[in-house]
Amino acid sequence: MIGLTAKVVDETPNVEEAVEKAAYKNLGHAAASIRKEAIVSIEKSAKPATAGDPPHTRKGDLRKAIRYAREDKWTAVIGPRASAVSESGAAHEHGGQYMGQTFPSRPFMGPALETCLDRFRDDWRGAVR
Repeated sequence: MIGLTAKVVDETPNVEEAVEKAAYKNLGHAAASIRKEAIVSIEKSAKPATAGDPPHTRKGDLRKAIRYAREDKWTAVIGPRASAVSESGAAHEHGGQYMGQTFPSRPFMGPALETCLDRFRDDWRGAVR
């Protein structure tokens, strides 16, 4: 009988570090991509968009208000700043009341996320080596 020995090396810390680096890089990229997709979906027009389509903007304020921020290494928030466009972004996205008017749903953030999902899957694939 031949005796075999094997050396086992615990690479867990290296793998965890690689995952954190990939998350930092890819989450920031994902948030920026969603923001960009939402911005380009909003057209500049004096006429309102039809229900179900992304809203129109007269002066471009809604597009300028869309931002993203990392909350922590695993979380990002993307959407229009309430301080810039008040609650109109939410009224457009989900439908509802704003300044005495009823807005139909004209989503722009949800569709932007949906558009980017396949690309995110590809970005994450192979990110940890």
